[in-house]
Amino acid sequence: MLYLVGLGLGDPKDITVRGLEIVKSADEVYLEAYTSILTVGKEALEQFYGREVILADREFVEQKAESFIESARNSNIAFLVVGDPFGATTHTDLVLRAKEVGVPFQVVHNTSILNAVGCCGLQLYSFGETVSIPFWTDTWKPDSFFEKIEGNLDRGLHTLCLLDIKVKEQTIENMMKNRPIFEPPRFMSNQQAAEQLIQVVNSKDNASKLTGDTLCVGVARVGWPDQKISVCTLNEMLNCELGQPLHSLVIVGKIHPLELDFLRMFNPDITPPDSS
Repeated sequence: MLYLVGLGLGDPKDITVRGLEIVKSADEVYLEAYTSILTVGKEALEQFYGREVILADREFVEQKAESFIESARNSNIAFLVVGDPFGATTHTDLVLRAKEVGVPFQVVHNTSILNAVGCCGLQLYSFGETVSIPFWTDTWKPDSFFEKIEGNLDRGLHTLCLLDIKVKEQTIENMMKNRPIFEPPRFMSNQQAAEQLIQVVNSKDNASKLTGDTLCVGVARVGWPDQKISVCTLNEMLNCELGQPLHSLVIVGKIHPLELDFLRMFNPDITPPDSS
């Protein structure tokens, strides 16, 4: 059996009781180590679980997953995922691959940023399509996420922006020369995301729903003991320091009075978009 086990967002104890039972009894335990991060490292997980944990990086998951999927045909393999197993398309692909070759699987869900973002007080059913904002380079500056944000704002919906994570990435030169040299990990901040969004706004010829005065919420380390939330305009977000990763950014749509009351716990001076 292949078990995909969600770990939640905080420390090792955020795993569910069912998930912990699976980990303790599994023949092998893998930790997916590139779509998100925990507050602790592999060693802390091993100590809490009482089990060896094998790190599974991007290359392993995307190119060598067949090895542990096939192992799950005759043994129990636990594949640990920060957040919820279906919070990333990579893990959906694993399920499809297991199904294709007839390997049984089970999923143990947990909290993820997709629902935990409700900690800022915005109602989850008032969110529209979630977007991902990638790191730009000098020659690659995609902005397809902008149209989705505009569409959400047009309908009065909030937008959760998932910010880019670069773990075990290679430069183009090292990839071409097949050199196993990797860049240091990078995690996009709310400030970097705001800067890219403002550049997109300024590049548009026509007026957009998203402006520098649009209300935003920056969240950092959701579910961790030092979780931080900041509410301000997109322009003000450029100078809003939320500290260590992971960060996410919410573009605020139409605000319900209860949402406004909650947001004012973080910034008493905010003005709702409808009254601006």
